[in-house]
Amino acid sequence: MALAIRLTRGGRKNRPYYRIVVADKRMPRDGRFIEKLGTYDPLLPSDNENRVRLVKERIEYWLSQGAKPSERVAIFLGKAGIIDMPKQSNRPNKSQQSEKTKLRIADKEQKRKAAVEAAAEASQAETAPAPEAPAEEPAAEATAPEAEKPAE
Repeated sequence: MALAIRLTRGGRKNRPYYRIVVADKRMPRDGRFIEKLGTYDPLLPSDNENRVRLVKERIEYWLSQGAKPSERVAIFLGKAGIIDMPKQSNRPNKSQQSEKTKLRIADKEQKRKAAVEAAAEASQAETAPAPEAPAEEPAAEATAPEAEKPAE
């Protein structure tokens, strides 16, 4: 029989409370277990002594019988000094943003750059003198009617 030392969830909605149990691997997460070995209350501060409570003697017994701790329970046991601290794996893909989020962020960045450029152009237009319209030549108009007069 394959044994696992793992967490079973209890508590109500949004108020989790876990029991550390030894169970057959084939049983469901919150299903039948062999023995309760401790508790874990994630709502308590991390420096609180009651956050993780373990029954060290029984855990050592079940480890000697071949029970394998889950990843989270192995970290608890490592911090308690029952087993060597396990290597914690890095899962970078789990924390990456989705493609849709990346596109949305890029779109926002483009809009922000366009707004900054538009504001810069508007401030440049206000500070620079407005180009004056070319002045019409009054002398040219005055000479034109004189040219139509017949010479005497």
